[in-house]
Amino acid sequence: MQVRISDGTLTEVMPRLSEAELQVSRHRVSGFLSTHTAYELLPESGKVVALDIDLPVKQAFHILYEQGISMAPLWDFCKGRFVGVLSASDFILILREVRVTFYMQLGNHGSNLTEEELETHTISAWKEGKAYLSRQIDGRGRAFSRPLIHAGPNDNLKDVALKILQNEVATVPIIHSASEDGSFPQLLHLASLCGILKCICRYFRHCSDSLPILKVPICAIPVGTWVPKIGEPIQRPLAMLRPSAPLSSALNLLVQAQVSSIPIVDDNDSLLDIYCRSDITALAKDRAYAHINLNEMTIHQALQLGQDSYSPYELRTQRCQMCLPSDSLHKVMERLANPGVRRLVIVEAGSKRVEGIVSISDIFRFLLG
Repeated sequence: MQVRISDGTLTEVMPRLSEAELQVSRHRVSGFLSTHTAYELLPESGKVVALDIDLPVKQAFHILYEQGISMAPLWDFCKGRFVGVLSASDFILILREVRVTFYMQLGNHGSNLTEEELETHTISAWKEGKAYLSRQIDGRGRAFSRPLIHAGPNDNLKDVALKILQNEVATVPIIHSASEDGSFPQLLHLASLCGILKCICRYFRHCSDSLPILKVPICAIPVGTWVPKIGEPIQRPLAMLRPSAPLSSALNLLVQAQVSSIPIVDDNDSLLDIYCRSDITALAKDRAYAHINLNEMTIHQALQLGQDSYSPYELRTQRCQMCLPSDSLHKVMERLANPGVRRLVIVEAGSKRVEGIVSISDIFRFLLG
């Protein structure tokens, strides 16, 4: 909205949201999610991919790449149940320096991860080594050996969303068993916040007036991670990298900063690309993982692996989904509800200078807060 001030010029006035309006909006979203179930997330047709826990790591790596997915539930044939997930984060950990400790624990005293080792070591062996690593790294065995986080088709959407947020996972398998003891489980779907957000947007699309919060610009609400203005305290720095930075820098940031993506920018901090955890699967192409040096390969080169044609430093709008600080929360939510979109980079109009980033998780923490 624009208003004219005394000197005759126009200035932007950001809509304000009262605490009462915020609580009303949150209550209505929570009410909707509590009365709808995970069953509504199931598509009319589709496929789900699960991996046998005795599958070699190398084969699993290639399956994720070929199927275009970043994670898959793990099936233990001996136990007759799903026991965990294998994700892009696992491959990031495998390819980083911590792999040395892992393979020493398994009796391999070499310092390089070879293609032969990927071929012979199973997912099960990796998961055991990962649990050992977690104890060595933080002394607490942090949640790496936790049971599978899953939901049933009759669980309400609010509970599913909270499971994803509280356990810091990207998806929750929807598993159904007709037996009381949970035997013969069926994997129905992989629920994500994107699917739940799509339900919210569809439900409130024609009655947005009932959610006053939807009209407020994202710059006016505490959501996302922002580049601090001059004089503002730094709450959580926004990680950004240049395309010439080594791939090892990106992988280290993804793990240490506990983020799922990193904007790739030029010298003026204008957006060029984005590196996500799921991009690690591109290293399966032509077995690149077997002969690369993480400190020598640049982020730009790593991103090119998954592209047949990519002009240097050309912004790929399909990958780099953007929004403006002035965009309404409703517009941001609608964009995030699109398949494959998990975050939006907040940029300055014209220059595409990065000002922040907002993810689906940020939206749900705000709405359910």
